[in-house]
Amino acid sequence: MIYELRRYTLHPGRRDTLIELFEREFVETQEAAGMRVTGSFRDPDAPDTFPWLRAFPGMDARRAALEAFYDGPVWRAHRDAANATMIDSDDVLLLHVVDGAFPARDRPPVGTAERPASLYTATIYHVDDGFAAFFAREAVPVLAEAGVPPIVCLETEHSENTYPRLPVRTGEQVFVWFARFETPGDEREVDLPMLKSRLTAAPERIRLRPTARSAMR
Repeated sequence: MIYELRRYTLHPGRRDTLIELFEREFVETQEAAGMRVTGSFRDPDAPDTFPWLRAFPGMDARRAALEAFYDGPVWRAHRDAANATMIDSDDVLLLHVVDGAFPARDRPPVGTAERPASLYTATIYHVDDGFAAFFAREAVPVLAEAGVPPIVCLETEHSENTYPRLPVRTGEQVFVWFARFETPGDEREVDLPMLKSRLTAAPERIRLRPTARSAMR
């Protein structure tokens, strides 16, 4: 599977407007075009952003699905309203799974307002080749012992972007791992000093609260 981790920068105060539109109009219609809306979130530390994930069976399927959706009637009808909330939509990591899987539950129906209590974290490392095996050997046992096992680990997918109308970040190698906590009060961060010599830039850790209709709950 190919994943996009997308993080939009929004005009101040427009996050809820975009999420309401997204959950009403853009979930089932994207999936009907051939992709999976894996998760959608609020970042409690960055209120003017919208992080979300979507998945494709492969790069050819990605191109076909994106063409079908963005040339389709629903996006044409609502793109101006969506784009009016955004400053930037080009912060996109193209990834594939190294280990694990994203949890997916039945998505609540349109109009659901109650949000899940859970919290996810996504930790992004800038790395060189071979990092995934090192992380599995050296870091995963420490995280498991601390009660914060990664649910899924991903790394950069270097295939050519076959849908250049939507840019993705290039020229970098990243490794991303996700953890899940039942509530924000359960969150804990584990020090992993053994990784420092293997990182090529400062790590980034994103806190993710699922939206009301997120399939990650």
